[in-house]
Amino acid sequence: MTKSGIEQIMALAPVIPVIVIDRVEDAVPMAEALVAGGLPVLEVTLRTAAALDALQAMKKVARAIVGAGTVVDPQMLSGAIAAGAEFIVSPGLTDNLGQAAVASGIPFLPGTANASDIMRGLDLGLTHFKFFPASTSGGIGALRALAGPFGQARFCPTGGITAASAPEWLALDAVLCVGGSWVVPPGPLDPQKVEALAREAASLPR
Repeated sequence: MTKSGIEQIMALAPVIPVIVIDRVEDAVPMAEALVAGGLPVLEVTLRTAAALDALQAMKKVARAIVGAGTVVDPQMLSGAIAAGAEFIVSPGLTDNLGQAAVASGIPFLPGTANASDIMRGLDLGLTHFKFFPASTSGGIGALRALAGPFGQARFCPTGGITAASAPEWLALDAVLCVGGSWVVPPGPLDPQKVEALAREAASLPR
């Protein structure tokens, strides 16, 4: 990816599925269903023991672009990169993590919730951010207000967003995509349902 790699990734689909996966054997059928439905960018959160193995398995699916989420420190960053992550998402932004991510050259989407977070990112040369947790950090009104003084910044709101609320977020000029877990419902994997939900999400206007 080029320096604008994270922007290219964010532009591929209106929704980035936020995936919490417990069973490695679900990884490939889940990724195939999401990609078939039109959502090629997959964020595998590093919240379970199966996450890194699942990430590696999903990378074998044609057209899938697989990244690691819930990366909170440089050690996790290194592990995710070693596992083949194609982009990194964090819930927040520290100087240590930000500097390590920038030095690695990997497309990086750090979490921000306020003006200070965004300014810390801008100091590191970053202009693309996750707004998290979106629904409890002031919602659409807060992001609209933040976008005013930070016109160069672009966002992927994540956290509490649903199929019903996603269109309102996507209507904001500063929003390139949203992150959502609704396309992969909890419980036993149903690839047909996941593909149908992905198809609906991929068709959202932005």
